[in-house]
Amino acid sequence: MLKKKIVIIDDNVINIKIAFSALREDFEVFTALSGEKVFTFLSKIIPDLIILDIEMPGMNGFEIFDLLKANPETAGIPVIFLTSCESIEYEKKSYLMGAADFIHKPYYPPFLCKRIKSFFQLNALEKENRNFEEKLEYSQTEQANLQMRILKTIIELIERRNEISSGHVERTQKYVEVLLDVLVKNNIYGDIIASWERDLVLQSTMLYDLGKLSVQDAILLKPDKLEESEYTAVKMHPLEGVKIINEIRAEMAENSTEANILEYAKEFAGFHHEKWDGTGYPNGLTGYNIPLPGRLMAIADVYDALISKRVYKNPYTHKEAAEIISREKGTHFDPVLVDVFISVADKFSKIAGQGIISG
Repeated sequence: MLKKKIVIIDDNVINIKIAFSALREDFEVFTALSGEKVFTFLSKIIPDLIILDIEMPGMNGFEIFDLLKANPETAGIPVIFLTSCESIEYEKKSYLMGAADFIHKPYYPPFLCKRIKSFFQLNALEKENRNFEEKLEYSQTEQANLQMRILKTIIELIERRNEISSGHVERTQKYVEVLLDVLVKNNIYGDIIASWERDLVLQSTMLYDLGKLSVQDAILLKPDKLEESEYTAVKMHPLEGVKIINEIRAEMAENSTEANILEYAKEFAGFHHEKWDGTGYPNGLTGYNIPLPGRLMAIADVYDALISKRVYKNPYTHKEAAEIISREKGTHFDPVLVDVFISVADKFSKIAGQGIISG
């Protein structure tokens, strides 16, 4: 194994010799009698540690330390200060500056060697721990990405099972994004969305219809009007969606990115069928009692349903869909959000045109 390289900087020749003798068997030791000389040396080789006296003529140890840290090539070299001064202020200043350690002179040479060995052992353990944490973080990120990919696959299967046109989830996500951008730009509902993490909110929208998994194919694919019992089953899917999300959430670490995504997802899943006038489901909430994510998704979901082909209907044109949403202002939809929708309806049309909406 290669020996660690150590540079000792001290203006006292006797101190240099004592330190050199104490360390030379275990380390590759270089010495310098001043900071000016050590910088010439450091242009050729980068050591693993610098042992630096504080009180020296010319540049003192603190000044040398500042120059080392100001240079990107030497900034990462750990520094241990040496001093014969008993002032606690020196020791305090050393740690505040970022020194790795502080050793008082005179010292017992074997103790110096032991202290330096302990430093490198601790440094190696810290590096190993950082590497472990990085690997663990990477593993957790990969696991989270896998979970999200699985969820997206499930959503795509729901689309196919329900014979929903290709790209439905992506389109509704983009519709919500368009609406949200207007809210942010104009400080509409700013007291609510100020705390939102925009990217996580948008990712969470893809899970809004997860509850459809609980609805039987015979009901989802029925071309005729639903019976009362069948419609009751359909009206349960927002609650089922929240239930599924809660079950997934229970398996995730607290305050993880994925857990936060799922917290947002519950509001999209649980409330997107509520109506402003209280005639929606599953809770019959009214007005501002409906969480904002549910009110946003209500417009996005209805718009895409209108312009898409279903087993029970042909697609509406963009103009027809926009007129229907406008007429439902204050009954089905939040009046403020309908005004926002009208202001960006052309963007909805362009998004809709990106997918196959005729089945």
